[in-house]
Amino acid sequence: MKHFSGPWVIGLIMKTKTLFIAAVMGLGVSGVMFAADAAGESQKVQVKFVDAEKFSDVRDAYMPTEKGQAAYLDIIRQYVEEEAGRYVGDGQKLEINFTNIDMAGDFEPWHKPGMDDVRIIKDIYPPRMDLNFKLTDADGKVLKEGSRELRDLSFMMHLNLRRNDELNYEKEMLKNWIGKDIKSAKTG
Repeated sequence: MKHFSGPWVIGLIMKTKTLFIAAVMGLGVSGVMFAADAAGESQKVQVKFVDAEKFSDVRDAYMPTEKGQAAYLDIIRQYVEEEAGRYVGDGQKLEINFTNIDMAGDFEPWHKPGMDDVRIIKDIYPPRMDLNFKLTDADGKVLKEGSRELRDLSFMMHLNLRRNDELNYEKEMLKNWIGKDIKSAKTG
């Protein structure tokens, strides 16, 4: 085995080490910038759940848990912030207040023992959401506002490529609403 020594080897090692550290720091900075971009998006879009404990159905089981409800509401919040944030322009602000949510499907524990935590998806249990929203510009001028009762009665007939995605029916309904009201406000 041949050994290399001398000042040029030490210089090469130092350059490689410096390049490696610079690359790692660059990735770290880009990660921070990405997180800042995501935080900026969520500041443009504010989602609130008004009296969430009274919502029709945001349950993780027939006998729901607060933790399960909080997790589902967090998924909805993150999705809306991300999806709507793509269309809310610089300086604009979107406020969305959900006043009711009824997730697709329902629990039917009477079928078999042990089915208490299995959500059955049938067309008789469509996703429903009621909300109020207001989109304002940098000066606080209202660009678009209103109340919406979102319903997707044909949710089971859509080609759904995200079948394994949690809350995919609710996300699809929200995506359609955001495209209709928020995206059109930006282009309109």
